[in-house]
Amino acid sequence: MIDIKLWDLLLGFSILVIPVLIFRYYKVTLNGDLIISVLRMIVQLFLVAVYLEWIFEKNNAWINTAWVLIMVMVGGATVVKRVGISWKQFLLPFIIAGLISMTIIDGFFLGLVIKSGYFFDARYFVPISGMVLGNSLNHNIVGLTAFFKGLHKDRELYYFLLTNSGSSRLALRPFIQDALIKGLNPLLATMSVIGLISLPGMMTGQILGGASPAVAIKYQVMIMLAIFVGCTLTLVLSILFSKRMAFDEMGNVRGES
Repeated sequence: MIDIKLWDLLLGFSILVIPVLIFRYYKVTLNGDLIISVLRMIVQLFLVAVYLEWIFEKNNAWINTAWVLIMVMVGGATVVKRVGISWKQFLLPFIIAGLISMTIIDGFFLGLVIKSGYFFDARYFVPISGMVLGNSLNHNIVGLTAFFKGLHKDRELYYFLLTNSGSSRLALRPFIQDALIKGLNPLLATMSVIGLISLPGMMTGQILGGASPAVAIKYQVMIMLAIFVGCTLTLVLSILFSKRMAFDEMGNVRGES
């Protein structure tokens, strides 16, 4: 595997001048966020190199599980922040949704498909959980934003359906449908062109690491299935668990005058 020297790595950062100039030309206030995001990425990935080496060396079930729990909590907090809703009301439901989703996905793919022999093996448990959580985070933000915005924008439709059906489940169905479509459509588009437009990160990393393309493809198929099911589960569970926080006892959308 070809190593990247420090000076070559620094050279790689120079390409950021392209988005910086575009943002300045169109007066888009993203340059500050770009700098902060890049610096955080560097620091966080450096720390990853340190603690993952320690985690892989210990390979302890409790340590590995604790790290995945931290990832779930950070993911839940990030969703709350990006969607712009109440931390106090929605953080716990999102964390619970993430935990249930991860338990199902890891239990199925690590326990029944991969069968590594040691369920909490850090080489599989931590990276696969991280990939599923990372993708769930992105699609959760899109889907939940659509759900909560839809409730406030089209609340007349909600009340109409609630009045005529007498069921909050039926009244919420079109809003959940919209959240699922908007949250999962980009992932479906990505899945449909894998191998034609791009080689996914996991597959590329395995090939660069020396694995045969056949083995890398099998793992990539598995992880894409895990990501899609994990995203779907997390999004639906997040909506269902936080549903009662979005309404009062009379079924009215909270936050209305």
